Amino acid sequence: MKVILTTTIKKLGKIGDTVSVKPGFARNYLFPNNMALRENKKNTEYYERIKDEIKKNEETKLIEAKKLVEDIKKIKLLFNREADEKGQLYGSISKKEIVDYLSENKLKVKSDDIIIRNQIKSIGEHTIEINPYEDISEEFLIIVGKN
Repeated sequence: MKVILTTTIKKLGKIGDTVSVKPGFARNYLFPNNMALRENKKNTEYYERIKDEIKKNEETKLIEAKKLVEDIKKIKLLFNREADEKGQLYGSISKKEIVDYLSENKLKVKSDDIIIRNQIKSIGEHTIEINPYEDISEEFLIIVGKN
């Protein structure tokens, strides 16, 4: 199914792109969240009328994403967990725990925006990547201490 994107979606496309997606994805996710329009003559004309407003909204999102990255740089990501004598954690640090920690510091990050390349299963310093908007990606240091 061909759709016109009304928002920039990671791994799919930018605003105004005409992309081909599976019908279920379009029906169940893109259309209800106002992220895309069906590609037809009427919707193409409608998109041309609202294009400027959509671009302003995307610029606002971009500014907010840059501000978020700067705010995260100001705090220290520190976790204290139970570990054995070799420094291995009983469990691991998950994306949800990182999101919760950031929300405690009044920073709103989605789980999809966090990239953990290597699982955090030991005490020490680990790096994660936070990607709140397309082309904005920053690596952050997580320090895991022993309880």
